[in-house]
Amino acid sequence: MGISDQFKDKGEQLSEEAKKRMRDVKERGKKQAKERGQQSRERGQQGRDQREDLLDDVDDRDVF
Repeated sequence: MGISDQFKDKGEQLSEEAKKRMRDVKERGKKQAKERGQQSRERGQQGRDQREDLLDDVDDRDVF
């Protein structure tokens, strides 16, 4: 094995490590986006529930 072959093998190894890191980063990004989406839906539902409660309170008063 010549010197150039050693560098080639090292380059391929680094390339595989870089690909693995990029996959990990991509998966982590997908997971975070999914969590943010879930949190957004939960906050939206809380807001809808609060509005419904306020409307129920207004309906219960019957001050007309």
